[in-house]
Amino acid sequence: MASQPELGTKEPEIATATPVVSFLGPVSSYTHQAALSCFEAAKYIYNPAATITADCGNLDVFEGVQSGEAAFGVVPFENSTNGAVIFTLELLADRHNTYPDINVCGEAYLDVSHYLLGHKAPRNALTDSPDVSGNCTPTTSIPSPLKPRTKPLSSLKHIDRIYTHPQAWGQCETFLSAYLKGIERIDLSSTSRAAEMVKEDTSGRSAAIASSLAAEIHGLDVLARGIEDREDNKTRFFILRKGVDEKANASTAKTKSLISFTVDHRSPGALAQVLDCFRAYTLNLTSINSRPTNDVPFQYIFFVEFEGSKLDDPDGRVEGALESVAKFVQSWRWLGSWDDKLSR
Repeated sequence: MASQPELGTKEPEIATATPVVSFLGPVSSYTHQAALSCFEAAKYIYNPAATITADCGNLDVFEGVQSGEAAFGVVPFENSTNGAVIFTLELLADRHNTYPDINVCGEAYLDVSHYLLGHKAPRNALTDSPDVSGNCTPTTSIPSPLKPRTKPLSSLKHIDRIYTHPQAWGQCETFLSAYLKGIERIDLSSTSRAAEMVKEDTSGRSAAIASSLAAEIHGLDVLARGIEDREDNKTRFFILRKGVDEKANASTAKTKSLISFTVDHRSPGALAQVLDCFRAYTLNLTSINSRPTNDVPFQYIFFVEFEGSKLDDPDGRVEGALESVAKFVQSWRWLGSWDDKLSR
């Protein structure tokens, strides 16, 4: 906290810029909602990073944080139904050391309920029914399909293309297979961008998988609500910052850390030796992911998340494990430590 000026003196005028939070946008995306849950709106400027291709939104977030244009970045990391977000892992792999100062400093969990948004078609009472929309199953090849949790609110026969973020497809597969099987699927940078595209489509033949907030913002009809496969569908987001806050107070909450590393794939048991370092120091592993190194075919960069913090390590277990890991890897990088929000 800054010291107060002495009585009788004039407080110096200091121009302090409002910190920027960059997120995978546009406004109304799930990442935007996660950012709002972490950062008080009145104290931050929100910068949606949104481009046409599916991966560039995340890229813009990483670039903004690394350059210092954004104080924090928020990116999706994994979904409880559909697993890891590949685009985020690709950027964390950082094969060319483009983002050397980026660290994960926090996480957020968001309940995700997907809506099918679009424009209702003029209703033909004789032929249209929500239960026989689109190219629906059962079919000869799928005589006993899984039953979706919800039904369309109106006919979907006029829909011939669907837009959304790639991560959403796997979260809504049962509904899509039942009511929109075979319909063209188009990947976009975010669910909110998908809603924008549907709003711009004057033909009315496209739909978006997005949030209820996106429907309100873009004035779209809700064609179906709650189309995710599981009622407990959640997405975990990482909060990024440049560098490390060395002044961060020790936390009494459970903590997690993330590292990446490569091993010599020609050495039998190389990966097992690395993982055994965490067992030796009684550190619980919470997730393991991998991405190709792009140097040698079928060799990988591994990501290991584990319980414990490099920044708050009174018994030295994390330090010991990482020192041990360094003996068995070709290269490794610490990607951050943060409070475990899931344990609360």
